[in-house]
Amino acid sequence: MVMQRVAIAIHDGVQALDVAGPLDVFAEANMFVPEGEGYEVLLVGATRNAVRASNRMQMVADLVFEEALGGFDILLVAGGPALPYIEPEPAMRAWLEQAPSRASLYGSICTGAFALGHAGLLDGKRVTTHWQIAQKLADRFPAAHVEHDRIHLRDGRLLTSAGVTAGIDLALALVGERHGQAVAVAVAKRLVVVAQRQGGQSQFSPYLNAPADPESPIARIQHYVTANLGARHRLDSLAKQVGMSARGLARHFVQETGITPHEFVERARVDAARGMLEASERPLKAVAFDCGFGTTDRMRTIFTQRLGVTPRQYRASFRPKSNNPPE
Repeated sequence: MVMQRVAIAIHDGVQALDVAGPLDVFAEANMFVPEGEGYEVLLVGATRNAVRASNRMQMVADLVFEEALGGFDILLVAGGPALPYIEPEPAMRAWLEQAPSRASLYGSICTGAFALGHAGLLDGKRVTTHWQIAQKLADRFPAAHVEHDRIHLRDGRLLTSAGVTAGIDLALALVGERHGQAVAVAVAKRLVVVAQRQGGQSQFSPYLNAPADPESPIARIQHYVTANLGARHRLDSLAKQVGMSARGLARHFVQETGITPHEFVERARVDAARGMLEASERPLKAVAFDCGFGTTDRMRTIFTQRLGVTPRQYRASFRPKSNNPPE
């Protein structure tokens, strides 16, 4: 193995932890691998003048964009609170447009995904970002396939991560790929973090968004579904609950919530199952039945699609292994 060169793009208003988190992972990894087989991390910016992070911390680039021509193993752009609302600075955008030719792996941390989008790197790719801004990313770059509930994602050579501390998860995953899980775990222990968080961002965020008017037909549908998760919910039967046509309900539901009724039903079932798995020792087949999945196989499939883990793996994140009941 040889030394890995890692470039992290910084900019005015950058989220400090988007930079420091991955940087510390790579720096700690150097303590557990043979000399010369670790990571050299370089900050890259528009100038060598200090940039002010969103928390007012100052950072100074090691290289300017014009100097950082290539030869990187990993290239990442850090996020910042303003990135979803502004165009990236021209020098950074131009540099990112050439990221596929500059690095073996390239990607973003948190809202850095917006900078990648402006550089044309998200089209046709599965990506993620901070849960609060994931829908805005999907709306701004409709050719991207935004997955709202992932901690980090890899689509070919493209890497994206969820919000802020998820950059640590992404960096740990990269260390684990190259040096093995034992090294990643050792680094995680040094940083007092989990080596591989189970489940998605929804364990840290509201997964179900209520409509503004609690008496609206959409709110009544949501309440009915969550109170009757075990029932079979079809579009026409839901529409009858509020005296609407199936077509009218589908249209208004999407307008008010941004998701279809079917999507809401599935999310509500996942959310309820998560709560049971976290707080009880009920067998998985009982959880699946009560939450409307019908079978453990169906629940496992949906959990894996939405959270990236099985129900058993999710429960193991919250409960001692000895307490995990049989499926």
